[in-house]
Order: sequence, then structure tokens, then C-alpha cells
Amino acid sequence: MLTIKLRDKYIKLGQALKAAGLVDSGVDAKFVIHDGLVTVNGETEYQRGKKLYDGDVFSYNGETVRIVE
Repeated sequence: MLTIKLRDKYIKLGQALKAAGLVDSGVDAKFVIHDGLVTVNGETEYQRGKKLYDGDVFSYNGETVRIVE
């Protein structure tokens, strides 16, 4: 499981996908989220701007990432 350390109180899902190296650009993030390929805390997420906080977990393409403070 990968981890992303927060610099602020939250990170948006599209930014988190890029920070984890799971997509190359914000455009790629937009498409994979819109296509329903990303889950947040076990639920399919369709909002690129979804705010992720400490303890949240998201998954895409077989990779799971935890957000840590």
C-alpha cells in the first residue's frame, strides 16, 4: 500500500492520483475518475475534487493508497 503525506488538511482526489504516480496528468485523472475506475473508502467516486483527509484510502488500477497526516 502506498501512502501520501498531507501538506494541508486535505488533498483532492485528482491531485492524489497524480501525487501517487498513478496517472500522468490532471486530464488523465479526470477521465479515470469520470469512468468510475477509482474508489474512495470502498465506494466508487466520480468527483475529481473529492477532498481526502487523514485515514482515507483510495484505489485505482490495482493500487491502494492511504492518506496520512
